Amino acid sequence: MAALDHPHKAAIETLRGIIMAVDPVIGEGIKWNAPSFSAPSVTGKDEWFATFHPRAKSGVQIILHRGAKVRGYTGTIDDPDQLLEWLATDRARLSFGDEADIAPKREPLTMILRQWIVQL
Repeated sequence: MAALDHPHKAAIETLRGIIMAVDPVIGEGIKWNAPSFSAPSVTGKDEWFATFHPRAKSGVQIILHRGAKVRGYTGTIDDPDQLLEWLATDRARLSFGDEADIAPKREPLTMILRQWIVQL
């Protein structure tokens, strides 16, 4: 993050803090050339579940996924604020315009992330 040159670096830092605060089991690293986050799955193995999309054309995007391999997914995520844009059955995108766009979405984002990692 220290070397990241991005017009929305402050928003990325804010989102990173929100993600890390969801649960102390969350780890972070660089995966797919972007800041990524992992948590233990039901098998006990750490699985990558969220990755920033640093080349998004506008704002900041986070891709929620279930690792690199496509997997069938039959769970549900409660998303009353409709923050998730489903890209496939096991992948969804969260989009934020800028740092000011994050504050009103903090609570529903946290709720979504908690549901997501429980279903890894």
